[in-house]
Amino acid sequence: MDSPLRKVLESGGWIDSDCWDEYNAAVTECGRKVQRYNTAPLNSQDEMRAAFSDITGRRIDDSSIVIFPFRCDLGFNIRVGKDVIVNYDCTFLDTAMITIGDHCLIGPGCHLVTAVHPKDYLERRTGRFRGEPIAIGEDSWLGANVTVLPGVSVGKRCIIGAGSVVTKDVPDDSVYAGNPARPIGMKED
Repeated sequence: MDSPLRKVLESGGWIDSDCWDEYNAAVTECGRKVQRYNTAPLNSQDEMRAAFSDITGRRIDDSSIVIFPFRCDLGFNIRVGKDVIVNYDCTFLDTAMITIGDHCLIGPGCHLVTAVHPKDYLERRTGRFRGEPIAIGEDSWLGANVTVLPGVSVGKRCIIGAGSVVTKDVPDDSVYAGNPARPIGMKED
């Protein structure tokens, strides 16, 4: 990562007027790639994977698939493991890194949101923002319309119930549901 924007993103620092031009250019470039992914006549899963790999800048494994429509803001902060299914109409706001472990299922309409804005309203007016990374552990399943908030990690082998809003880290082998998501038990085999 050699650009000023990528250095700020990697460090978790605030994106402000020093990086806005570069940030806006990156969002525009990603938007073109996402639009192609969502609208071009992609005739096979191989073509879908190639177009998604163009968005992220890294090859997605042949065992994984991201079904369109899909939305993200930068693309290069997304890592998808092996044997992953990201279902229809998901949005990944990747101001910070989003990592999805192997063998995960991401239900339709899920939102993984890393962007954080200042709490003080006057500071929010400046337009500053930053990101906090999200990690989804291997073998986890996010039901339909789950939202994962900035800085949250979902452990390995977890199930998050449909419609949940995950505001805090989820330990391995847990079942969470609700808004905010709460433990409703441990995963049974």
